[in-house]
Amino acid sequence: MIYRSKAPLRIGLAGGGTDVSPYSDLYGGAILNATVSLFASANIEPIQENAIILQAIDRKEEQRFEWNNQLPIDGKLDLLKGVYNRIQKDYSLPLTGFKLSTFVDAPAGSGLGTSSTLVVAIIGAFAEMLRLPLGEYDIAHLAYEIERNDLKMAGGKQDQYAATFGGVNYMEFFGEGKVIVNPLRVKQQYLFELENNLLLYYTATSRESAKIIEKQSKNVTDKKEKSIEAMHQLKNQALMMKEALLKGRLHEIGDVLDFGFLQKRQMADGISNDIMEEIYDAAKKAGATGGKISGAGGGGFMIFYCPDNSKYSVMEAIEKFGGHCKPYQFVDHGLTTWTI
Repeated sequence: MIYRSKAPLRIGLAGGGTDVSPYSDLYGGAILNATVSLFASANIEPIQENAIILQAIDRKEEQRFEWNNQLPIDGKLDLLKGVYNRIQKDYSLPLTGFKLSTFVDAPAGSGLGTSSTLVVAIIGAFAEMLRLPLGEYDIAHLAYEIERNDLKMAGGKQDQYAATFGGVNYMEFFGEGKVIVNPLRVKQQYLFELENNLLLYYTATSRESAKIIEKQSKNVTDKKEKSIEAMHQLKNQALMMKEALLKGRLHEIGDVLDFGFLQKRQMADGISNDIMEEIYDAAKKAGATGGKISGAGGGGFMIFYCPDNSKYSVMEAIEKFGGHCKPYQFVDHGLTTWTI
């Protein structure tokens, strides 16, 4: 038997950063995101030896251990180990050897929620193997607990829920870890048009999101008014994006993105940089009406809204910066698991 799972990565469209504590605990956060046809996959295969083999195929990393209840968290394949340790602690795995292998369609630090999506996929594979009765909220919350509490990784809450639920969602975040996922019934023709006009551009750089997020959190703790007001405005942006999508006012999306781009730079140092500003300016001069830095910022993916068939001129204008545009489609399913 092989137990498989896959979970989709996401594009954040509005409200980015308002899902991060302590802002979401104090003021409440709101985010609008959509999952795309890029995935994190996990496979668990029982083996005929008393060993645990961990393999990140996309990163060309592998570790082997004698069977043990807990694996060392030492900076190598920690996401895989963190999920194993928590599943073992909460549910007790059988005393059999296995090989856990993973693959992610986008690089770590790219701003599409790769780490959290991978954690969700690994949980899914273990849940499939052990037949765990976990619902969507259970899996997303467990993924958040593993990353933020067990592994002490800084970050927000949206990625785990996007990967688990899938589709286009308006998410609300409150104190005490409360999250409400509101699936949006966006007309198919609006999604087709959004997909047609929204470019996903990889800047060919990755970044360590935790450092940027830590600065953002500290700004809230220190009551930095400029940063907090920017987050208030980004929460409003999520409502603006929700209304534009549901009512089919797609001509407004570029402006909504542009508004958010200006606000997000105020949240913390390092979110934008000179090269990203150059890329953004070049895209707008070529016909984009707005865009955003995906994830925490500092590198990774950017998105641009390109109406009136301007995406081809925008692609030409920004590819000279050394990155490339990534093809994708929106997907309406979240975590999927199966056995073969």
